[in-house]
Amino acid sequence: MADPAIRLRPVVVADLEMFRRFATEPGLIGLDWSGFRDAQAPSRRFAEDGYLGTDDSRLIVEVDDNDEQHTAGFVSWSAGSYTRDAKYWEIGIALLPDWRGKGIGWRAQAMLCDYLFAHTPVQRIQAATHPENLAEQKSLEKAGFHLEGVVRACEFRAGRWRDGHLYSRLRTDPAPPTP
Repeated sequence: MADPAIRLRPVVVADLEMFRRFATEPGLIGLDWSGFRDAQAPSRRFAEDGYLGTDDSRLIVEVDDNDEQHTAGFVSWSAGSYTRDAKYWEIGIALLPDWRGKGIGWRAQAMLCDYLFAHTPVQRIQAATHPENLAEQKSLEKAGFHLEGVVRACEFRAGRWRDGHLYSRLRTDPAPPTP
């Protein structure tokens, strides 16, 4: 599949099963697995605000494949601040295994940045990934992000503290070309 049509859309009730799977199936979310989580949390969160909160939100990544829509995963963003006036968004993505490696991730992250820059006043969007996740590093770079550096011992995963790579995209950075 070359450059399938993708779009971002709000979460609907049918998407909650995918969120439950990410919370309860070891390895489904890849390197981000951090143990079993509450399988009912997605329903409670959806009832609260439909995953469109003030400080953190999610949108579904949907793929149009031969005129059929498939849920490929989701993108998320949460608020952060370096100082009182220096607010930023931290974004993330989780794709189901069948949709990885098809050019969907970088395009979804670029689309999310465009959305956030159009609808919020932040100057900075950042994303973090694991040093061993070369595919995500390439995806972020293709989505217009720049590597800022290594954040040492920032995550406890698989029994030990691990480093992370921090990327950013500024409002003033050129948007990547998208198909």
